[in-house]
Amino acid sequence: MAVIPLERKPLTFAERTYLPQIAFGLKTTLRHLVTPKETLEYPEQRPEIPAGYRGVPTLVKDPNGREKCVSCQLCEFVCPPKAIRITPGEIAPDDPTAHVEKAPQEFEIDMLRCIYCGLCQEVCPEEAIWLQNQYTMSGYTRAEMVNNKERLYELGGTLPDDHFKWDKKKSAEEQGNAH
Repeated sequence: MAVIPLERKPLTFAERTYLPQIAFGLKTTLRHLVTPKETLEYPEQRPEIPAGYRGVPTLVKDPNGREKCVSCQLCEFVCPPKAIRITPGEIAPDDPTAHVEKAPQEFEIDMLRCIYCGLCQEVCPEEAIWLQNQYTMSGYTRAEMVNNKERLYELGGTLPDDHFKWDKKKSAEEQGNAH
């Protein structure tokens, strides 16, 4: 099989001196010198967070300040990088929320492993885990980047809840007396 060489067209004088390419580069530089700056003075100025932004995963409480997490461990099972670790715990029989089967004894999210995919929020049947709009997390050590249950509730706060599934259901007798 014979190899046929390709014929190249000869370069013009302007192409050999690279002057058009240099002029094009200078035009781009001059355009950027006269346009308004797009730099933000971070942290004083912060960019607008778009709708649907997936930030730091946190735990939230119901409007009465009670834990919403029932330690079902679905978020732990669905987490692709295995950043969530839950240790289920029992609820004391004399506790007002004893009708809920269990609550997390320990709940940790390793923010160095988290990929902010949002699967934990989507799978949570109790709406106890939410991705907040916070996008600045920093720490000096690896241990500081592992959020425990207290820190997760501190970051998450309280969200409105229309379900009231932690309120003990009234008996038929109590409902009749209320009317």
